[in-house]
Amino acid sequence: MQGAVKLLLVGNPNAGKSTLFNLLTKGHAKVGNWHGVTVGVLEKEALIGEKRYIVCDLPGIYSLDALSMEEKVSRDYITAERDAVILFVCECAGLNRALPLFFSVAKGRKAAVILTKKKQLLRAGGFVDGDALSRILGVPVLFSEERQFKQKLQHMLQFSAPSTSSAPPQSALSPEVYRPPKEELSRADRFFLNGFFCVPLFVCMMLAVFFLTFAPRFPGDLMKTAVESFFSDFLGSYAAKIPTPVVRSLVKDGVLSSLGSVLCFLPQISMLYLFLIFFEESGLLSRLAYLTDGLFSRVGLNGRAIFSLLMGFGCTAAAVLTTRGLDDKKMQRRAILCLPYIPCSAKLPVFLTLTSSFFKDPFPAVVILYLIGVLLSFVMARILRGKQPPFLMELAPLQLPNSVFVLKCLLFQIKQFIIKTATVILAFLLLSWALSSFDFTFHLVTAERSMLATVCGGLKWLFAPAGMGDWRIAYAALSGLVAKENVAGAIGMFFGEFPYGFESAAAFAVFMLTCSPCVSAVAATAREVGWKRALLYAVFQTVSALILCYITYFLLKGGAVYALIFAAPVAAFLLVRDIIENVHRKGRKHAQKVHG
Repeated sequence: MQGAVKLLLVGNPNAGKSTLFNLLTKGHAKVGNWHGVTVGVLEKEALIGEKRYIVCDLPGIYSLDALSMEEKVSRDYITAERDAVILFVCECAGLNRALPLFFSVAKGRKAAVILTKKKQLLRAGGFVDGDALSRILGVPVLFSEERQFKQKLQHMLQFSAPSTSSAPPQSALSPEVYRPPKEELSRADRFFLNGFFCVPLFVCMMLAVFFLTFAPRFPGDLMKTAVESFFSDFLGSYAAKIPTPVVRSLVKDGVLSSLGSVLCFLPQISMLYLFLIFFEESGLLSRLAYLTDGLFSRVGLNGRAIFSLLMGFGCTAAAVLTTRGLDDKKMQRRAILCLPYIPCSAKLPVFLTLTSSFFKDPFPAVVILYLIGVLLSFVMARILRGKQPPFLMELAPLQLPNSVFVLKCLLFQIKQFIIKTATVILAFLLLSWALSSFDFTFHLVTAERSMLATVCGGLKWLFAPAGMGDWRIAYAALSGLVAKENVAGAIGMFFGEFPYGFESAAAFAVFMLTCSPCVSAVAATAREVGWKRALLYAVFQTVSALILCYITYFLLKGGAVYALIFAAPVAAFLLVRDIIENVHRKGRKHAQKVHG
């Protein structure tokens, strides 16, 4: 809104800025109990009293001497918006360490301090006197949890003068004004900061989630079967009674087959999202980041990369945006190149479609595919490894996630999946049905005589080296470049289940695991590193995925024996050469001579 005053929500990471943004704007910005939830400036109008403002949610920042890319975004925005009002958001427990940042951004500007998480401070034995603190700082101090918060904020915006305070003397925040919480670690914190406890716990939790989600006769499998039966048996029985052949084919083969082949995986996708939300909100994620920093530093990343990688299990596009929280552009590029190998939720329907065609229990096969994806992401990071990066991160508090908040987050993810399935994916699959059901004279024909077969016939050679000389397979695979859910829908529409042997299915799964992510993820990558580099990444990933697909098929069809025969003498030669070279250590270039 042109001419409206801007309110800048400034503060340390995880202080509660996004929660306050949603409160003021009635928006739906992602909030979370971990560092780096907000990675770009969010702007939205808000009506406070009778006046409209533009509320700006800035990424977390520790000082104006910014280190990470997200901090530089905030610093530059604060510097550019000199006429904006600073709403400095600070959790009560971190007041002392946040004050230097407040005085560096608020002097000479209209400002207020908004304290969050007061109840947590009181429970931990702390205390804060808002009125006394306001007199010392020279600006209004508000508590976000108090009932009259919006009214007080409205009054402050109307009548407060610009801040002229400089940093207070050392004795300013006396115990009568502010008493921080006890600094000693709780017993729970000591447990979860212990690598021998937390890391195995995370692995066990992941395995338990996968087991409950994919194992036969467990909740995920039972709910998937129920959704499949609803579409194929219940709705399909009604569709079969439609007298008109074209309409019957449209409803049964186009709509029900397409939607059913994708939506049947919604329960399992929801269970994975539920785990990720719980892990983020409980504070366990930030502790895992701290404990795995040593591992990530060996591949040119740091512990904060685990936020992006775990987000990748949900959505690659969203995970790409979180890489702004890393420390520099080079590290961000390495992380972005690793993310396509992390299986996102949209790849899950494809993996289950493939594995269910050959295994009564797809659980082990799906777990193996996920493990291969994680391993490939680390291999890619290792290949691109740069200098060992620094690591600075604030640990989120351990807490039992609020059930209402978790439910809202889960329902939001479910709604997004259903909307995407019912719009973009359904539209794509209906277009595919129409093109594969009619010829150019618009007569109903088989798929082999359709318009789509005529246009895409040349694609059959794309996967022929992997035993799948079929344009429909190639079309299904390439449709995944638009949205990965399309692949399962196309296979369901064309074949019902995967029509080729196990070796071809494994090769196809490797292609899907390693190919370029969907269009939205490529667009997100372009926003971070530019279109030229994003398209280069996508082409490299797709070409390398095809090569890996061919290699997988070759090895499974007996080529592994030939590979071992070839590799054995090469390995023996390298071993012998290494032994010979190390019998006598070569002198260094600048080594001193022993004899004159």
